Amino acid sequence: MGQRAALLVVDVQNDFCPGGALGVPQGDAIIPRTNRTIALFQRRSLPVIFTRDWHPKVTKHFKEFGGAWPPHCIQGTKGARFHSDLEIPKGAIVLSKGMDPEVDSYSGFQAFTENGRDLESALHELGVDELFICGLATDYCVRATTLDGLRRGMTVRVLRDAIRGVEVKPGDSEMAVKEMRANGAHLLESRGLAKILPKA
Repeated sequence: MGQRAALLVVDVQNDFCPGGALGVPQGDAIIPRTNRTIALFQRRSLPVIFTRDWHPKVTKHFKEFGGAWPPHCIQGTKGARFHSDLEIPKGAIVLSKGMDPEVDSYSGFQAFTENGRDLESALHELGVDELFICGLATDYCVRATTLDGLRRGMTVRVLRDAIRGVEVKPGDSEMAVKEMRANGAHLLESRGLAKILPKA
């Protein structure tokens, strides 16, 4: 049996885009490529899945409660919404992470649907064993999700032209890319995808 692919769009939310509470430089620049990739997966009848940060107001993830980050992506706020230019297909699977105030949940594999299904279960039910990843941010949630997918034995392909990093320290994103590649991730450009995805 051949592999079945899915696209995972990581955390393309207002607070991670320029002007947001934890804006990723040029974070919104990935949206046109991301939308084209979403459309391609839809044309090929392949699943498209979205993750979002979805924090409570009080969490150890935030600086004022001992964490590393300013408040961001608080449940129900404008900052937590997906960017308005992101095209989310009707019926797409959306998983939320960061809801546990005691846990830093960077990985999409720590995210859950509204009915409590985690990403690994969702992928298993869809018959997916090949994951294409894009989104924000390269050096945190994209990195963590990619490494977790690889640990689970999946084929993981990261769309290098559709990710951007926070860059707390200059070079963090490049280090994350090297780490993902060293652990077995494939790095590729989104524009070449049509040639390698199976036809619908």
